[in-house]
Amino acid sequence: MKTLPLFFSLLVATAAAAAPDFHADVAPIFRDYCIGCHNNDEFDGELSLETFADLMRGGESGEAIMPGKSADSFLIRTVTKEEKPRMPPKKEPQPTEAEIAVLKAWVDAGAKGPEPSKDVSILSTLIVPEIAADTGVPEPVSATDFSKDGRWMAVARYGVVEILDASSRKVVRRLEGHPGKVNAVHFSSDGNEILTASGITGLSGVATLWDAKSGAKIREYGDGSRDIFYDAEFSPDGHLVAAAGYDRVVRIWGKETGKDLQTIDVHNGAIFDLAFSPDGKILASASGDQTVKLWRVSDGERLDTLNQPQDEQYAVTFTPDGRFVLAAGGDNRIRMWRLVSKDKPRLNPMVHARFAHEGEIVRLAVAPDGKTLVSSSADETLKVWTLPSLEVISVHKGQPDLAAALSISADGKAFMVGRMDGSIERFELDDEVGSAMKPVAKASSNPEAPQSRDLIALTKVAEAEPNNSPAEAPAIAMSSQIEGVISKAGDEDLFRFQAKAGEEWVFEVNAARMKSPLDSKLEILDAQGEPVERVKLQAVRDSWFTFRGKDSDTSNDFRVQYWMEMDLNDYLYANGEVVRLWLYPRGPDSGFNVYPGTGKRYTYFGTTPLAHPLGEPCYIVKPLPPNAEPIANGLPVYTLYYENDDDPQRRWDADSFLIFTAPADGDYVVRLRDVRGQGGPEFKYALTARPRMEDFKVTLKGMNPTVNAGSGKEFSFTVERLDDFAGEIRIDVSGLPKGFHSSSPIVIENEQFGAEGVIFAKADAPAPTAEELKQVKLTATALIRGQEVRHEIGDLGKIQLGPRAKVTVEIVADGESGQPKQEPGGPLELTIHPGETISAIVRAHRAKDFKEQVPFGKEDSGRNLPFGVFVDNIGLSGLLILAGQDERQFFLTAGPDWLPDTTRLFHLKTTSAGVQTTRPVLLHVKKKDTVAAR
Repeated sequence: MKTLPLFFSLLVATAAAAAPDFHADVAPIFRDYCIGCHNNDEFDGELSLETFADLMRGGESGEAIMPGKSADSFLIRTVTKEEKPRMPPKKEPQPTEAEIAVLKAWVDAGAKGPEPSKDVSILSTLIVPEIAADTGVPEPVSATDFSKDGRWMAVARYGVVEILDASSRKVVRRLEGHPGKVNAVHFSSDGNEILTASGITGLSGVATLWDAKSGAKIREYGDGSRDIFYDAEFSPDGHLVAAAGYDRVVRIWGKETGKDLQTIDVHNGAIFDLAFSPDGKILASASGDQTVKLWRVSDGERLDTLNQPQDEQYAVTFTPDGRFVLAAGGDNRIRMWRLVSKDKPRLNPMVHARFAHEGEIVRLAVAPDGKTLVSSSADETLKVWTLPSLEVISVHKGQPDLAAALSISADGKAFMVGRMDGSIERFELDDEVGSAMKPVAKASSNPEAPQSRDLIALTKVAEAEPNNSPAEAPAIAMSSQIEGVISKAGDEDLFRFQAKAGEEWVFEVNAARMKSPLDSKLEILDAQGEPVERVKLQAVRDSWFTFRGKDSDTSNDFRVQYWMEMDLNDYLYANGEVVRLWLYPRGPDSGFNVYPGTGKRYTYFGTTPLAHPLGEPCYIVKPLPPNAEPIANGLPVYTLYYENDDDPQRRWDADSFLIFTAPADGDYVVRLRDVRGQGGPEFKYALTARPRMEDFKVTLKGMNPTVNAGSGKEFSFTVERLDDFAGEIRIDVSGLPKGFHSSSPIVIENEQFGAEGVIFAKADAPAPTAEELKQVKLTATALIRGQEVRHEIGDLGKIQLGPRAKVTVEIVADGESGQPKQEPGGPLELTIHPGETISAIVRAHRAKDFKEQVPFGKEDSGRNLPFGVFVDNIGLSGLLILAGQDERQFFLTAGPDWLPDTTRLFHLKTTSAGVQTTRPVLLHVKKKDTVAAR
């Protein structure tokens, strides 16, 4: 037998003389090597060592301890590696020979345990060594709060909370006796009580209620907790206390009784922050499992899991009106969700996801008026944001250390931070939004610009060399057309013009259209030959291309990382090209469509369409005025100048088109060259310089329809928006034959490029006569520069009446969504709110011999819906009624709060039986007012 060293022998001899004590000698060994896997939460081998009684019950292998017989005890044999499973596992720390000797001695002495009344968890007997603090350095500040009357400030440090006079910042009282670090401190609404969250890491959490005036401890909450609390909160009515922490459990008690009302154990990671909704019905929890969960306080029912975050969430809060939830954490983003239900489980839509800081975000605080948010980050900055738009107001850079504590005064005029270096500081909130972050305003049209393109008289001018530098550039008048040639490789032609601040001028090249090999590029320079800044683009979200790359033409299936954080009309920047998001992905096997939605994609700010490989970085960007000083957020800023390679609307192949807004009075230069640097006698061009003249051209598709009796046929319109005219266009259909009607007026919305309508024939409609067809008239009207502009589109051609189709379709209410209306003879009316999903039924009326499925399309299944409203949950097969079935429920979803109030007729179209449509349905998009939202 191997001889033990003298020290070990003495231990064994001592153990023989006095049997080891369970809590003093044995429990520490179990804590160090066993309790991590064998406790009342994790029963590896169905064995727990948490209490003496648990140990003596044994596990799946039978008795663990045989008193008086260490050699026969299963636990001892596994520790000494005499029996499998050998414990602890090979890769884990192993007990020393001395510690094994103590275990053997305890068993051989009869394995005596504590008295039943003292048989507590061995975790609760953890001995924490006291380490003297360095009194020369202030303790880090971990939490702060203002009293509601503004008189007091609470500052939490390790083991203590200091109550300060808010005016003098002098400590007037200290709340002592906390078991460890104080992670949260909150005044009650009446200011008479203070609630703190603390505990001992790895042992227990403690929420403590204090008398604010005397500093006396009133009550403690936390029985059954297994680790330190990170937060404790009063409910808004002051009757409840909620706390949570590292043991992943949310607990709710009655404040006065201390009675345990709810224990919610669903999170898979530590819970770092809690927040009650202003009405006290919902409790939100932010967790290390990368989620925020919403709980119904009355019964602990989970209402939603907000799972869009990509890292631990450290902070969560509600806006004071209860309409939004905000959260932030390790992925450097602040997210905002709109709260749509406080009583039933519902999906709450995300409104914003801002890349906010260069480091993890540790604290959020909302001002009492709900207009301002403050965030604190590990990048040692503080930022102030507007609500609900979530735009940066100001940045406080260069904090001396991490501001781990953050609170806003009750009057909303100031916020206080506490830092890890022990310092505290008060900041005054600024109500002025920084001008550097104002988005680019749409330029107004030239007041002097002619109302009709037909009134423009272009003066033709022949290019004359030398004109290769700004100094040599000849002057040209506006409303000119210069005919020239890029005569050799490297040649550039420059022309000088004068413009006043705010004037808008158009430069367009005709070269590719007249079969010239010139691939033109236009640039605007100042009088010294420097490029003129057009816009700054500040990246606000980072991303990259997933699944596959993109060629330079495609407008659909843009698959990008973090797409859930993006919204329609966002600008997407990739390697110099800017596109705009037009249609949401419709499931896991799809991506965004970008403007115009079909065909070749459009670009913005004069950028050029490019191919993008898989994995290439891209960013959601926000346009800022030229020469702005963006507030740094850790993402790139791109400066774009007035230049263009290919027409952004892709009409003219390689020809350039550029709209220029003069930033100031003065001389400017337009430069024309071949983008490849090529040239020669055949590289001819015509360069037009003229005022900007907004206008539009509407094209009809669906002429000469055959409309089946009792059914409808679709016709559609596309618009070419000239000189970037962005306004609404109304199309009126009049003079239809007897028994026919249409979904007139049909509106092409602001910035959109098409719309659809329906012509419907009654079941008893007579065939149209030639005289009736002459009366049909289509007129497009828009408001341009304050004046109504009309264009005649023509008619629908020869309208014919067809026989009743083998299938006709209609939309009916399903009784599940809102209060649908239908006046006698009028359309069905549905109402939807932004962020909401409603449903209806599409029904097929079949001939007896028609058994086929009735498809209504995929992402295009909702015809003429308002921009931002779409048919949802269509799956890979799209929206269809299966063969042999007569109806299908479908869902409409409205996008976020930017959707304007509008009313619009929409329909569904099937390709079955010669293409049929439903009667149009009147859809009202209405924002919920604040009262209704509450």
